[in-house]
Amino acid sequence: MSQFDDREKASESQFSLNKELEFKATARRNKLLGLWAAGLMNLEGEAADAYARQVIESDFEETGDDDVYRKVKGDLDESGANQSEHQVRKQMEDLMKTALTQIKSEV
Repeated sequence: MSQFDDREKASESQFSLNKELEFKATARRNKLLGLWAAGLMNLEGEAADAYARQVIESDFEETGDDDVYRKVKGDLDESGANQSEHQVRKQMEDLMKTALTQIKSEV
């Protein structure tokens, strides 16, 4: 029975680590996305960093990525830096890969 308990604990531990990695990578992706969008909206320095924080915070509105997408897409449209849905979602996808690579290299 001990062997099964050990496997269960190992599985739970791995699940927990995977969720933590996913959370950190998503937050990093959102920051990178915010900085990308800030650049398109001609925001620099502290203004760009503040906008990136707003993008990170927008992810807590609902489950999934749609809240982040709506925030960034709406702000880009409002600023006149129009990007298609495909462009924004592709950027989100690419930056998630970048974020995962960065997070994994830091561990």
